[in-house]
Amino acid sequence: MAARPITEKDRKQVRALHAEGMSRNDIARKIGRSPSTVSKLATDMGLSFDRAPEVAAATTARKADLAARRAAMAETLQDVAEREISKMTQPHLYFEWGGKEHDYDERWQPEPTPADRRTMMATASAALDRSLKLVPPKDDGAAESRSVVGDLLAGLRADYLAHHGAPPPEADEPDPGEGGAPDADSPPPVP
Repeated sequence: MAARPITEKDRKQVRALHAEGMSRNDIARKIGRSPSTVSKLATDMGLSFDRAPEVAAATTARKADLAARRAAMAETLQDVAEREISKMTQPHLYFEWGGKEHDYDERWQPEPTPADRRTMMATASAALDRSLKLVPPKDDGAAESRSVVGDLLAGLRADYLAHHGAPPPEADEPDPGEGGAPDADSPPPVP
């Protein structure tokens, strides 16, 4: 059986439906042609079914949504950790069912037992760990600040060495010219 020849009607329908934003497969179903025939017609007319920009926009939106959800989950986990830590020093209700009559007994303790505190700490630790993995803390520039301070101290040390011919004394070694800290037995300095 021979394939049905492509008509001008097919070309007009492909052009019109493409302009409406229909996909290749939807057009093929609508006009009763195979997707490869629709692709051939579209290529011959200079049309494209390239959805890369749409896919890229959808991917960007999806990533933003997931980032927002991760941030919300990290905040929830942070709340869990804070709640567990706050319970560690609060009065704690202990209860049990038991005995022949299956009585309910309860008592309040000034704070949880060490075993319960360990469990609370483990829960808080796990929640904080997961929170930090979901949304790692941003670099606050502390490393750079430490580096600047370190560079400044190294420069001051080099300048001291250049002017005095020896490295500066350590903090616990008083400079010989300054006399150091007074002994406990020595009288206070006279003004």
